[in-house]
Amino acid sequence: MSALGWRLAVLALSLGAYLGARGAWLWQDNHYEKALADQAGEYRLEREGAAAAVIKWQAEEQEHRRGLEDRLKSIAGNHWKEMSDAQTTQARLRDRLATADLRLSVILAATTAEGGGSGVPTATSAGSVVHGAVRAYLDPAHAQRIIAITDEGDRGLIALQACQNYIKALQR
Repeated sequence: MSALGWRLAVLALSLGAYLGARGAWLWQDNHYEKALADQAGEYRLEREGAAAAVIKWQAEEQEHRRGLEDRLKSIAGNHWKEMSDAQTTQARLRDRLATADLRLSVILAATTAEGGGSGVPTATSAGSVVHGAVRAYLDPAHAQRIIAITDEGDRGLIALQACQNYIKALQR
C-alpha cells in the first residue's frame, strides 16, 4: 500500500472513530439530560405535594386555633358575667345592710338561750309566737365586713372556676 493509501486509511479510521465518539457522546448527553429532566420533574412533584400537605396542615391548625379562641372568648365572657353578677349581688346586699332593710343574725347556743342549760326550753313570752332558737342581730358594720369577706371568697371561687375552664379548653 502506498503512503497515500495509508494516510487515507488512517484518516478514514480517525474520522470514523471521531464520528463514532461524537455520536456516542451526543447520545449519552441526550440520555442523561432526559434522565435528569425526569428526576427534576419527580422532585418538583414531590416538593409540590409536600407544600400542599403543609398548607393543608396550617389551615387545619388555624381552624383549630380559631375554635380554641372562640371557646376561650366564650369562657371569658361567662367569667365576666358571673363576676359582674356576683358583684351586683354583693352590692345590693351591702346596700340593704346599710339602709337597715336587712339585718344579719346568728343563732345563739342552746345553753345560753334556754337559761341555765337544763335542756328544758323556756316558755315563750306572751308577746312572741316564735318557737325555736334565739337569734342575735349583728351590728351593721360587722355585717358589712362579713359580706366583704364573702364577696372576696366568691370572687376567688369564680376566678378559680374560670381558670379550670380555661385549662379544660386548652386540653381539648
